[in-house]
Amino acid sequence: MQAESALKRVLANLAHLLGGKAAAGLMSLVYLVIVARTLGVHDYGELVLVNGYVVFLGSLIAFSGFHGVVRYGALAVEAGDPERLARIVRFMALIEGMLGILALVVALVAVPFVGPRLGWSAEAMRMAVPYSLAVFANVRATPQGLLQIAGRFDLVGLHQAVSPSVRLIGTLIVWACGGGLDGFLLVWLLSSIAEGGAMWALGLVAWRKLAVGQRLRGPWRGLLRDGEGFGRFILVTNFDLTLRELAPNLAPLTIGWMLGPVAAGLFSLAQRATTLLQQPAILLSQASYAVLADLVAKRRFDQLRRTVWRSATLAGALGTPIVLAFWFAGDRLLPMLGGHTFQGGVAIVTLIAGARLAALIASPITSGLTALGKPQRSMTATLATNLALYPLLPLLIWWLGLHGAGLHALVQNVIATGMLILFFYKDARDPLPEPATPVARPIETIA
Repeated sequence: MQAESALKRVLANLAHLLGGKAAAGLMSLVYLVIVARTLGVHDYGELVLVNGYVVFLGSLIAFSGFHGVVRYGALAVEAGDPERLARIVRFMALIEGMLGILALVVALVAVPFVGPRLGWSAEAMRMAVPYSLAVFANVRATPQGLLQIAGRFDLVGLHQAVSPSVRLIGTLIVWACGGGLDGFLLVWLLSSIAEGGAMWALGLVAWRKLAVGQRLRGPWRGLLRDGEGFGRFILVTNFDLTLRELAPNLAPLTIGWMLGPVAAGLFSLAQRATTLLQQPAILLSQASYAVLADLVAKRRFDQLRRTVWRSATLAGALGTPIVLAFWFAGDRLLPMLGGHTFQGGVAIVTLIAGARLAALIASPITSGLTALGKPQRSMTATLATNLALYPLLPLLIWWLGLHGAGLHALVQNVIATGMLILFFYKDARDPLPEPATPVARPIETIA
């Protein structure tokens, strides 16, 4: 019964997130069709590559404090220690901000060297400089973690609609004015800035609830010396997240580098067409992690195991019919969305959908391992697939063209999911040692 209760909490959180994502998905479909049909496959590919370049650098350099805030913040809340929670949030916000600025500088400096290799036009090169500000869409993990600890998945779900709303409104304006690539890039930039800023604004709601009596500015030093493994945990989880996003973010750039903007546009539209499977994977991970971290904090390991396996099984059962639907509709899907310049696509759409399904099944398992304090397991699987298998991507592209990129994504995700299943089966059988009581202890600092 306890496992069923935890699963219900996961599904309730997921329902809040899917509510926002449903609205976001509908808006995304509208602006995607308008942009793809207005620009055509070549210019749409340039839009994808400029955005992909900034997203890649943002995910590579910017720091995600999400897991650290949720895991150690949940322990602080459980111990009734708002001062420690506030210290964690201040520290992670500082780290995120500093590395976000570094990502911006790198993006600005590298534009003249990367753009020509990706086949950017003079128009795209000119817009890529201000577009580098879009890296700040990635600087929002700390407030998102706060919202999850507070159980405000309704606000996280609301946030899902911020970027699509800006893009939809901006797309309609550019389309009505007869604009082109530069206009749509400006809209994408504004949506990225709005996405980051809105999350920080929503995070203040959770801050007022959890950090009672604490100021936004205050002491933040000392966390790395407290003996609770905070520094190692945030480094490992951030490195894992960076590696996990490395291949998906690098794949469109590799395709653009080898095959040009047209192939990048086709691949991106196939990816967007299959987000029906990708977004639930991301949202399921977000919805389950706070619940699983709470079960670990309360040492309910049997309940943790049952919740993770049931969540993974449910994800697979719901995702399989969707993959089959993509297979049947693949040939007509891309031209229907993007117009006559986007031809074919059944193979690439089906391969990417299969990869999305494997990632969907793995989402609650990854969250379970991280909640157990074993983020290195996910990192191992990520290293073995994203890094070790990446050299296979250009070889498959050279051999099979664009379909090689889809096959590469499928192989990566299937192997990673298999490894994570084996890891969780082993690690979840061994109860963790009792956590040290000093978790709730105020920390001596030099503020």
